[in-house]
Amino acid sequence: MDSGKRWSTVIRPAWRSRAIFFIRLSVGLVFFTQGILKYIDPNMGVNRFARIGFPFPHFTAQFVGTFEIICGLLVLVGLLTRISAIPLLIVICTAIATTKVPELANPHQGFWFMVSDARTDFSMLMSLLFLVRSGAGLWSLDARLMGSESNERAR
Repeated sequence: MDSGKRWSTVIRPAWRSRAIFFIRLSVGLVFFTQGILKYIDPNMGVNRFARIGFPFPHFTAQFVGTFEIICGLLVLVGLLTRISAIPLLIVICTAIATTKVPELANPHQGFWFMVSDARTDFSMLMSLLFLVRSGAGLWSLDARLMGSESNERAR
């Protein structure tokens, strides 16, 4: 392999990379499992939404859980990834606004507690923004549906 071709492989844009699979794996599994938990564990579903103050906590928990399960699976397999990431962005932004930001006002918690508590939410937020911008990558159903000719041009 000549040095020019090797260098272009090193600097290849991320959205043409197979490594995006690992971002999709983490985001998809986190949302998929959290969606299931909203159905099977009342403390992660109905009780949590009631404690936060959402109206109709039973409906809200199942509504959010359904989106997390479906969109989490779609992100995981890389199907309609950019579109599937949008509802998950709404979910994670709502979670940050309703559960993390209020920690700033609590005198026993404050900024550093909130920063530590929000690390997973922040990681999911940044990963979702990345997926909206970059798409699913080469190891995805999105790439397969585009066809091998499009994938070859992307490489």
